[in-house]
Amino acid sequence: MKPKVYEGIHKQEHGAMTPTANIIRDAWVFGIIPEQETCEGWTIQGIDALYDKVTEAWMPYGHLASNLPPELRERHARIYAKAVESARAAGWDPALGDDD
Repeated sequence: MKPKVYEGIHKQEHGAMTPTANIIRDAWVFGIIPEQETCEGWTIQGIDALYDKVTEAWMPYGHLASNLPPELRERHARIYAKAVESARAAGWDPALGDDD
């Protein structure tokens, strides 16, 4: 039985507005993985390990973008603005819940 693998951030529906995609975007912000890395083909164990690294990177900043130093805050704003723009273009509506 093959292990379940992640489809990649750019292949998720509605612009990848999911917790897994946010882990990947945060990993980009902190330079844990390069911005070109989509995590396509990663196992759940790989995503979990990335989550642990991202959580550790956020700790000094209280998990708040407003507490990031200027360079990281600018990178965060750029990455997330692009994600929101792409998600809206793909049909994502932040006003709708998962069951809507």
